[in-house]
Amino acid sequence: MVSPSLTPPPNPQQTQQFLSSVLSQRAPSSLPYTEDTKWLIRQHLLSLVSNYPSLEPKTATFTHNDGRSINLLQADGTIPMPFQGVTYNIPIIIWLMESYPRYAPAIYVNPTRDMIIKRPHPNVSPSGLVSIPYLHNWIYPSSNLVDLVGNLSSAFSRDPPLYSQRRPNPNPSPTPSPSPSINSSMSSSYGHPPPPPGPRVAHSAAGTYPPSPYERVQPPQHLQARPTSTDAAAEVYKRNAMNKLVEMVHGDIIGLRKAKEVEMEGLFAAQAVLRRREEEINKGLKEMQDEKEALEQQLQFVLMNTDVLDSWVIDNEGKTKNLGKNNVDVDQAIYCADLLSKQMLDCTAADLAIEDVVYSMDKAVQDGSVSFDQYLRNVRLLSREQFFHRATAVKVKEAQMQAQVANMASRISHFVS
Repeated sequence: MVSPSLTPPPNPQQTQQFLSSVLSQRAPSSLPYTEDTKWLIRQHLLSLVSNYPSLEPKTATFTHNDGRSINLLQADGTIPMPFQGVTYNIPIIIWLMESYPRYAPAIYVNPTRDMIIKRPHPNVSPSGLVSIPYLHNWIYPSSNLVDLVGNLSSAFSRDPPLYSQRRPNPNPSPTPSPSPSINSSMSSSYGHPPPPPGPRVAHSAAGTYPPSPYERVQPPQHLQARPTSTDAAAEVYKRNAMNKLVEMVHGDIIGLRKAKEVEMEGLFAAQAVLRRREEEINKGLKEMQDEKEALEQQLQFVLMNTDVLDSWVIDNEGKTKNLGKNNVDVDQAIYCADLLSKQMLDCTAADLAIEDVVYSMDKAVQDGSVSFDQYLRNVRLLSREQFFHRATAVKVKEAQMQAQVANMASRISHFVS
């Protein structure tokens, strides 16, 4: 573990310029992140550096298990880990994979040469890969790097993942010596001074060791029980089985998620079809209601006309009895219902009679029976008279229309009541 950092935090403006530069690059040197997530990646890294200045964003080459190498963003540095009243710094690397931020990043513990990873550890594999519940429950877009580092710090505080290597002192002496938690080479590589000397411990003839930050005393190597090959093989088999089981469960979860996504897309498509059909049904229903109203109005109009015709038949039924007699007067065969109808009949008959006279005079002029001057004088007089008859007919028609409208209004009120 690394002691608390005294290095001044990086310049936020330089960090912003660096992230803006690398995220705005275009092919072939562009980073493999989608354009719609680059802004969120930038915000996540800026928030991380603001809360944890010991982490530095940079780009590096990441090699996948299948041998593919790709240039990715990473946050390299240390995170604080409070343990037994003292805050230590754990070196880690946070890799932002190609699918970030929709999927969780990959985190590795990065021990120095004087550190070893605790085996077994519930959250750190022997290769340094970190696995905590926050990574498994990563939810886009609410999950972020700041909360992730906070969860890492809490998990490591409960069970630190690193040990400082201890070597037996070849020349034991009664003089007590300090118990550093990390050598000077590690301190210089991370820019942190070594921790202050630990408590003094008296040495016996066989030699003892200073306590680690975990308050555990390591016995000499010749007193340690060395694991047998059978135990080592069993541990390797158990670890491989657990890794295989985790991979299978992860694969099943991914397959289930894809299946559910396909199912959801199908449901959304069906929902869109149902909404479109609902709109069509509502439109057709409205058209049918409008047509029904129009048919009801037409039915009322037909009923009124039927009533008018029935009344006319009843009024004129007695007149048909006189048609079989010989003394039928043609002029008396048709009776006008009212004065306006009689006036309209007279005007129409006079108009048609004048039309026939003018036609006959045209024939007479062509035959030479009537002189042309007499023809013009008679046509002018007849035309003047015809104009008056037609004007009277127009006025009579207007009066009949008004009377008909009043009659229809009275009949509607009769049907409504």
